[in-house]
Amino acid sequence: MGMDTTSPATGRKAGRREWVGLSVLALACLLYVMDLTVLHLAVPDLSEDLRPTGSQLLWIIDVYGFMVAGALVTMGTLGDRIGRRRLLLVGAAAFGAVSVLAAFSTTPEMLIVSRALLGIAGATVAPSTLSLIFHMFTDPKERSLAVGIWISAFSAGSAVGPVLGGLMLEWFWWGSVFLLALPVMGALLVLGPRVLPEYRDPDAGRLDLVSAAQSVIALLAVVFGLKELAAHGVGVLPVAAVVGGAAVGVLWVRRQRRLPDPMIDVALFRLAAFRTALAVNFLAIFVMVGYFLFIGQYLQLVVGMSPLEAGLWSLPGALGFVAASQLAPRVLGGVRPAYVVAGGLAASAAGLLLLASVQVQGGLTAIVAASVVISLGMGPVFGLTTEMVVGAAPPERAGAASGISETAAELGGALGLATLGSIGVAIYRAGVDAGFPGAPEAARDTLGGAVAVAGEVPGGAGLLSVAQESFVAGLQLTSLVAAVIAAAIAVVAAVALREPALPATPPDPAVCPA
Repeated sequence: MGMDTTSPATGRKAGRREWVGLSVLALACLLYVMDLTVLHLAVPDLSEDLRPTGSQLLWIIDVYGFMVAGALVTMGTLGDRIGRRRLLLVGAAAFGAVSVLAAFSTTPEMLIVSRALLGIAGATVAPSTLSLIFHMFTDPKERSLAVGIWISAFSAGSAVGPVLGGLMLEWFWWGSVFLLALPVMGALLVLGPRVLPEYRDPDAGRLDLVSAAQSVIALLAVVFGLKELAAHGVGVLPVAAVVGGAAVGVLWVRRQRRLPDPMIDVALFRLAAFRTALAVNFLAIFVMVGYFLFIGQYLQLVVGMSPLEAGLWSLPGALGFVAASQLAPRVLGGVRPAYVVAGGLAASAAGLLLLASVQVQGGLTAIVAASVVISLGMGPVFGLTTEMVVGAAPPERAGAASGISETAAELGGALGLATLGSIGVAIYRAGVDAGFPGAPEAARDTLGGAVAVAGEVPGGAGLLSVAQESFVAGLQLTSLVAAVIAAAIAVVAAVALREPALPATPPDPAVCPA
């Protein structure tokens, strides 16, 4: 899945075609990140309209990330074989079509399937962009600028997503957030064949469909079991799902060791520096993405904001992340990367502890302050740990290392949503059951459901109060768990990553980071 990024000291200057192509690729990556976050603001309206269970709501939100994680490496190999531009255009067409299906979903099951298909389509888009940029820009200075723009597109996606989502939800129904994809993917389909070059890897490995299927089955089975355990307690089905998924995962690892062209170079995991940096990166993303699920719901369903207001109040945290990710490496250039990572994680842990203190009343200031502190702390962590992961691998295996890094990033975010979200659902359900026995099923499943039915049942005001208190209790506990994880990996980073093997040149990831 790697590619040849060597180039002479100087190369031909890029023309208008290349810069237009870069803008199209950056928009595609911006949209790719937006789709990971834009749905959070739509949760209240979605819950009221479709009435999903707590488990279904978590699947709606995080199945996209799981499918991207499961398909990234497969699609990277496929792009090497059939052409990166062709894969990008096919993925763009599929992404646009499935976005329409998601927008007009009428049941939770339909939306879950739509989001899963969006994840597969997103995985076809993601691996192509940086690969094409390296072949479009051969001049070192222009290439550095182009890669900087490409990286900024991801930060911009996290900042723009809540605001654009809030604007759409202010005037339209919850499904409208998916339609944001249509103009971007339309532009990609029209301009892509004209401004993007084609690239194929002449030494591309064979696509192993059995490995691809095993990776997705193992991932989804384990996650399904964890969600069911959180929602309904210990039972035969969830335990069997976790055990079965783990068994398939073991078979997948064994298969990779035997294949001449494995999906992932599992031999890299024998390198201690690689394992440690990857674990820190994975858990940092786990923490960062997992807590964010609760913010949009708190602002709308507890504070009472409109979607647009909630999106605007989410902006300080998003801008803090953009600023920290771009400025910290320059400002802290003389500090050991391990200490920057550890300090960022420690700051994030402090922000999460602040988030754990939020109450039903008067929590807006703490929510915004905590989001800013967490974002400022996490901003430099992801880039530095990714660089450590790639730098820990031998130069000839840098492409494989970056592919593992990006897959782990997607997986970490999706598992953060699933795990911390499941804890929140379990606390919420237990609180509603204890505080309002006999509550309607919709109110027991989600806070959005409780808001929707509060006016239809006797004692609705009491039900809403209990539901809000239960939701905030879930927010507090999950924030505390995330704070403990962040503090623990801060210590690991400070001790175990003190002598990272950083690459002399920028790494060549084969896929877009989330």
